[in-house]
Amino acid sequence: MSKETLFALSLFPYLGFLWFITRSGQMPKLALYGFYGTLVFVAVTIPAGIYAQLHYGQSLANVDWLHGSAEVFLTLTNILIVLGFRQAVVEKKQALKDISASTQPKLLNETLDIKHPPIM
Repeated sequence: MSKETLFALSLFPYLGFLWFITRSGQMPKLALYGFYGTLVFVAVTIPAGIYAQLHYGQSLANVDWLHGSAEVFLTLTNILIVLGFRQAVVEKKQALKDISASTQPKLLNETLDIKHPPIM
């Protein structure tokens, strides 16, 4: 099996992954955009590879300026994914902190409404 065929076949599981995480509604939006952005990386890399082969007679990996330009898209998608999950973790921690603060019992003196005489 050629690497091109393997690459094309690998898109189907990834598209299935995107479909499931989108339908679940549990993926942080920013991370979801990052995962979809990976498709942009693929969409940019394929023509860049063809251009590198036709214009330079080299594979994309051997044409530094073109390879680096394509990799920018992958870097951006990775940043979006990390920021999306970071945002989800921060929001979850804040929600747990809010729940914890609202359910903590009052101090015993406040609960019993005990009044202390002033200290002289």
